[in-house]
Amino acid sequence: MNETGRPQDFPLSNTRADRVRKVAQLAGRPARLKRREFLAEGPQAVREALTRHQKRVAAGEPGIVYEVYASESCLDRHPDLETLAEGTTAYLVTDEVLAAMADTVTPQGILAVCAFLDVSLEQVLDAGPQLIAVLCQVRDPGNAGTVLRAADAAGADAVVLTGSSVDIYNPKAVRSTAGSLFHLPVVLAADVDDLAAQCRSRGIGVLAADGYGKLNLDSLQDESAARRLGASTAGSEYALESPTAWLFGNEAQGLSEAELALADHRVAVPVYGAAESLNLGTAATVCLYASARSQRPIQSQQPA
Repeated sequence: MNETGRPQDFPLSNTRADRVRKVAQLAGRPARLKRREFLAEGPQAVREALTRHQKRVAAGEPGIVYEVYASESCLDRHPDLETLAEGTTAYLVTDEVLAAMADTVTPQGILAVCAFLDVSLEQVLDAGPQLIAVLCQVRDPGNAGTVLRAADAAGADAVVLTGSSVDIYNPKAVRSTAGSLFHLPVVLAADVDDLAAQCRSRGIGVLAADGYGKLNLDSLQDESAARRLGASTAGSEYALESPTAWLFGNEAQGLSEAELALADHRVAVPVYGAAESLNLGTAATVCLYASARSQRPIQSQQPA
């Protein structure tokens, strides 16, 4: 493809070209930070990136996709991607060039160079969020991407990563989000003390996901469901339907004592089987969906 989004006569084939080298550098954090660009690899991620890009351009806002590189075979399998790439700087390339550019061992036929997407904590909080996922010292890119994807699926308003957490623009993290990185606001390098204070000042509850927590997630859900049906739940310690920021901790150590102390409540996900605990991605998904379900209106039952 060329800069109008139409296929050029000959694909780019020089794996040692400066353009190829410059794109490949984005697999490393220094180049990403210097240029504030990152790679989206594979049809799903590029599709979501281009969809957001086109929506922003249509709204008169700056686009987020700088360049698209695709193989002819990929475009044959996914013709919608060529349409979505119209108006961007796009190129047809050989499989060898893609392999030289991509972070993956076996590229999926297309990648895009995208602008950083993160926003400030103030932007998120000023929008009046109902549900926020906060990743505290989460170091594994796959886990971070999984939680972001779960937050997106649960309808969360934002994901916040503390300063000691993984770079969400790491290629593995981007792949793990399965395109969700382009769906909801993300805050990076947040100070968890400041976040907790700002949430509390705005009426947003702070819950810590903690296997030893005093509160039980099932009980909170039951109480929320009872209130939604008009029943009294006097003595309930937390209304799960309230605006909430969930704190999720490091994969190995969980939340630190200092992080736990910032929460209004510590909440345990009950384990009914023999497993010692849930992994980060599963626990975060359960907690986020519990809040999301409690915050949604009761669906009216239609007669059969």
